[in-house]
Amino acid sequence: MLLSGPERPMSLPTADDPQVLRQALAAYVREVAAAVGVSVECTSCEVTDTITAYVALSGRSPRFPGRDLMLLWTMRQGWSVAVETTPAEAPQQVAQLGGDVTPAPERVRRFVADVVSSAEKAETPGPVLAVSSHGDLRTRLEERVRRA
Repeated sequence: MLLSGPERPMSLPTADDPQVLRQALAAYVREVAAAVGVSVECTSCEVTDTITAYVALSGRSPRFPGRDLMLLWTMRQGWSVAVETTPAEAPQQVAQLGGDVTPAPERVRRFVADVVSSAEKAETPGPVLAVSSHGDLRTRLEERVRRA
């Protein structure tokens, strides 16, 4: 056990530590943002009672002229593209990326490019392969960043 100050135990971060998880998520979101061609300033992520990420997209879909698009991520549903809304509006999802909840950034880039370039409604995705714990999520996020 480490001591911090006069005989005060200081704990080491664990796999489930929210700060460690947030750092891993932020690194992954930075890689995804770079892959889709936006700066890190166009992103945010949060690790609280929910684990989410947001990326403002620069492209627009022909299906929603005049409306900005956003890329959203949750621990349970992975990535989706939605129409930017006001806080009073319900989110309007355009497409959902099925498969791995933490896909490679290049896979997310292709998904976004397909959605932005299509005038058609997106196909229904396959199931999202969720993670079993925060520790598992952190490990998978860190692996994605190492591979990018």
